[in-house]
Amino acid sequence: MKRSRIGRASRLAIAPIVAALAGCAVGPDFVSPQPSTPDAWNVEHRGTPASRPVERALDPAWWTLFGDPQLTALVQRATANNLDVQLAASRLLESRWQRRIVGAAGLPSVGANANYQRMGASDKGMMSLLGVSSAPPASAVANGTGLGNSGLPGADASAPVNLYQYGFDASWELDFWGRTRRAVESADAMTAAANESRHGVILSVLTETAADYVQLRTVQATLASVKETLALATQSLDLTRKRRHEGVATALEVSEAAAQVQSIAARVPDLETQEDKLINALSLLVAEQPGALASELRTVRPVPPVPAEVPIGVPSELAKRRPDIREAEARLHAATAAIGVAKADFYPSVTLSGSFGMQSLNFATLGTWAARQFAVGPTLNLPIFQGGRLTGMLRLREAQQQEAAIAYRKTVLGAWHEIDDALIEYGGQQRRRERLADALAHNRTAYDAAVARYKAGATTFLDVLVVQQALLDSQMRWIAANGDVSITAIRLFKALGGGWESADGPATGPQPASDVAVAGN
Repeated sequence: MKRSRIGRASRLAIAPIVAALAGCAVGPDFVSPQPSTPDAWNVEHRGTPASRPVERALDPAWWTLFGDPQLTALVQRATANNLDVQLAASRLLESRWQRRIVGAAGLPSVGANANYQRMGASDKGMMSLLGVSSAPPASAVANGTGLGNSGLPGADASAPVNLYQYGFDASWELDFWGRTRRAVESADAMTAAANESRHGVILSVLTETAADYVQLRTVQATLASVKETLALATQSLDLTRKRRHEGVATALEVSEAAAQVQSIAARVPDLETQEDKLINALSLLVAEQPGALASELRTVRPVPPVPAEVPIGVPSELAKRRPDIREAEARLHAATAAIGVAKADFYPSVTLSGSFGMQSLNFATLGTWAARQFAVGPTLNLPIFQGGRLTGMLRLREAQQQEAAIAYRKTVLGAWHEIDDALIEYGGQQRRRERLADALAHNRTAYDAAVARYKAGATTFLDVLVVQQALLDSQMRWIAANGDVSITAIRLFKALGGGWESADGPATGPQPASDVAVAGN
């Protein structure tokens, strides 16, 4: 009775210790970094632009602000079908299954086995040391002299026998020091990093789609302007030929007019090539064959205009929104947890193992209770000398954490600079467009005046050609600048990190279930 009370007291004393160890995890606990951010974005570099960035909540579907349904449809198709997005989703699934493998180390391992063997020992092997050799003659067994040293009537250690056995075995390494928990924590963080990498790919794909679409519309607008100017140049050539026929113009003026027509016409093939290549680029982004979008994209539409106000959010939300910052934080988390895994390897490990089964030399008695066998007990593994491997691994993990911390700071700082540069470029491109618009208006006035003076015979055709060339160049520069304003707005949205939320969908493929809920392999 007294011994029973002592046993219960011992178990009660040990239980809290075991519970404490079970909840222990060596190594540093990860604390999410809080990067310092500016109080406000500098949205008025060298003046206030016409399309003004405002610190209002960023629209997750910012491409809809351009008011172009075809652009919206292309972005949706690209984020749904793009092969880079699908590759990123596959990598995320790989990471999730890797986490499943890591988590399995914290669960018991159970297996079943069955075995049949036909065995025979050597006459000259270990049994010969016991004085047991080949089978004695039957007469010796009958009179009791054939017992040999085995003590078994008629025993013959070298005679072949049949051995049947089956059973179950189980083992479970106790996670006293939190090694498995830290490994799972690190794997979870790497899964989060893979997911943020996927978000980054989505963001890159949708911004590339939007930028290529704007560039396509810009090229088409330029091509239309060149063709319009070509028509005017052709009219001028016809007028010059008529005046030549009337004896008013010279042959030199006719040649100059014809050269101007061909010079303008020479710009068309290059622009048509750019148009075809941009259509192919958009086809690739939506995972279609070359030219698949030609029928729907060759119809000329205006360049999508930027909104009057561009919502850019507030600086404090940047770290929560940009996928590259979120990925860098997840990698820092994984590196921190990996230190705990390395530290846990310095401590002893305890594995509980057991087996139960049946064993018999006769198949008929294999299922009887007398044929049972079992084994159960703990195994203690204590690292004493590892040649510096454990220390080296710990120092490696600490260095990797330091590298991840530096990479995080670099990513955050780079994001600030990228946004500030995008704001500078956005304002600068708008100011450039305004100046080019003024220049275009003056060139149009000059062209109209030159044509009128030429028709009145007050000037030579060379003056018309010079002004016409200046007008064409001015038109092309303004069209390019107008497209650049929209493209820089897209780059600004990308720098702000928004857009992947609206396009984010579940990673395709079978999902790994919970480690605890899944039974089996």
